[in-house]
Amino acid sequence: MRHLRLFVTVAEELHFSRAADRLGMAQPPLSQAVRRLEKELGAELFDRAHRRIGLTAAGVVLLDEARELLAREERLRVLARRAGDGGPGTLRAGVPPDTTAAVLSALLAGCAERSPGLSVDLREATTEEQMRLLASGGLDVGLVHQPVDATGLRLGPEVSVDLGVVLPRTSPLARLSEVALGELSGHDLVLFPRAHAPGWYDRILDVCRGEGFVPGRLRHASNSEFLLALVTAGHGIAFDQGPVARKEPRVAWRPLAGRPLTQRLRGAWPADHAAHPAARPFAELAADVMTRDRIAAPSRDDRGRPAAPGRADGAHLADESTRPWSVVYAEGAVRRG
Repeated sequence: MRHLRLFVTVAEELHFSRAADRLGMAQPPLSQAVRRLEKELGAELFDRAHRRIGLTAAGVVLLDEARELLAREERLRVLARRAGDGGPGTLRAGVPPDTTAAVLSALLAGCAERSPGLSVDLREATTEEQMRLLASGGLDVGLVHQPVDATGLRLGPEVSVDLGVVLPRTSPLARLSEVALGELSGHDLVLFPRAHAPGWYDRILDVCRGEGFVPGRLRHASNSEFLLALVTAGHGIAFDQGPVARKEPRVAWRPLAGRPLTQRLRGAWPADHAAHPAARPFAELAADVMTRDRIAAPSRDDRGRPAAPGRADGAHLADESTRPWSVVYAEGAVRRG
């Protein structure tokens, strides 16, 4: 396993000296360790014929396998420590960058109430980052935007909310009570970078095209402040649930006619037997918290009038989500033998 860790570092850096610096060791022992691994496997892993080394075909295959093995080894260590401690330990949970402070506060409070002995390590990460961390063992559970490839994962209850359009306040469309997607034709569109949530990004563009809105230009904003700044400056329109637009008085939020864009969020956790026993309860609690947040704080337009309410379809919680996490943890441990 040690040799595999050294190999992965060199494969990621494609430079023995940088890899040695990253590992905190001298270069000669690192090169020797890689040579020993190649000899043991009977295949060269790196092409050293050029100034910049590269992976051979065998190296490419081994890299994916090595990452999976190392992730499972770390998972095994975590499970062993958790079992030795005799308690639920730490739950590493991912949340989207656009999660509101109210949701985070309620989520942490619910965790503390349902499982006092559980430490929750919340990590802000995009859907794509969460999917990668769930696959590598870096996260126990995540809250991800749909659609995603759920191979190897279990999914919790779904929470959905209709999106409206964020417009410059001076736009003629801001005078309407609702806006059809086709009426946005010719406008530029401000979206989050595709790498954040590829499935949801592609879904938005597919729906827009189907409704007759082909953006003149796509612009990208990773945070809400930059998104609002672009809309305010007349560099495009954006889609949002409503609360973000209320931060900026120079923009207006309007519901979309026919509610064509529905944002869907679900908890996700590994499907194998090594899944953290608190992962499912966390996903169900998160759905409950987000559903109540949608109901308690409906979106409003720029004049403070109630806008079209968001939906929380399908966010029905299993009976298990209302029970103490300590009980769920104990029963989960028994079920896993």
